[in-house]
Amino acid sequence: MLGWTLIFAILAVVAGMLGFFGLAGLAASIAKILFVVFLVLLVVNFVIRAFRGQSVL
Repeated sequence: MLGWTLIFAILAVVAGMLGFFGLAGLAASIAKILFVVFLVLLVVNFVIRAFRGQSVL
């Protein structure tokens, strides 16, 4: 998930440098959404592991 976020963030930067502002905005929006989803899943994973008594790290 984090890999996809980085790919879309790089795509947004490259598209912005080339002048494709519509594509850059879209890629940046997708990267932001994927990053938030990644963070939510990470927190949920930590909470589930804590309740099960497993090591978080």
